[in-house]
Amino acid sequence: MSALPLLDRHLDHAVPASRAQRTWTPSDGPLPSIYLSHGAPPLLEDGTWMRQLFDWAHGMPKPAAILIVSAHWESAPLSVSGTAAGTPLVYDFGGFAPHFYRLQYATPDASALARRVAGLMPDSEPVHEHRHRGLDHGAWVPLMVMYPLGDVPVLQLSLPTHDPDRLLDLGRRLRPLREEGVLVVGSGFMTHGLPFLTREHWTGGGTPPAWSADFDAWAAEALERGDVDTLARFATEAPGMPFAHPTVEHYTPLFVTLGAADRPDAPTKAVIDGYFMGLAKRSIQTA
Repeated sequence: MSALPLLDRHLDHAVPASRAQRTWTPSDGPLPSIYLSHGAPPLLEDGTWMRQLFDWAHGMPKPAAILIVSAHWESAPLSVSGTAAGTPLVYDFGGFAPHFYRLQYATPDASALARRVAGLMPDSEPVHEHRHRGLDHGAWVPLMVMYPLGDVPVLQLSLPTHDPDRLLDLGRRLRPLREEGVLVVGSGFMTHGLPFLTREHWTGGGTPPAWSADFDAWAAEALERGDVDTLARFATEAPGMPFAHPTVEHYTPLFVTLGAADRPDAPTKAVIDGYFMGLAKRSIQTA
């Protein structure tokens, strides 16, 4: 018996469906930009969450490529992951069962996308390639659920700052990629107050902490209004702070997603909501 029976069950359905998924063509128009809450390896033990992510991916044409900014690669100057096919994954987590460290997600060569990303940046901000850095778990965990065949080139872009205005500007530079069938992804977690979870939350029970529910409701309302200015003032205005985000790297990829939208201040569509171990897994799609 597999150590991850729910993942196996998911793949039994998702793999044949992915083979039949229609690939993006220019007649489809630009793909959206998305922000997803990626969880951690235990996402692969949550059948409902995996189904939600896969259904989301399957509701769009299969991208020509994926560019993903993850909470788990904070690095300046701006950098991209290794572009070679099958670059080894980064197992950037600790304390989990051994089988999580044996998971593989080999994707095709992404060098064309890396060149395109570099070409969108100003001369004053060259993009460095970390040739041996693979995808971290903020990228490969959700993507192996959404695109289980591993047949889409994936490039990871570092998170070079937490300043909302600078990240919105970065997203704007990436906006043309959507017209080329590239799915632009910000990967984080709408609340991430791990130090403040109780034992009951860690074991999968209990109601969400007030700081998580309050922050999530605040963010949901601002996103529905397209109120980017309010979202950018999260550190001083959002309820639940600083418990919801004692460090902010799981929230700030949202601004890359919003910046890549046709209109960053347009209302967004919540595709996934609810909670995992008390943390808000709200995930959104822009136009």
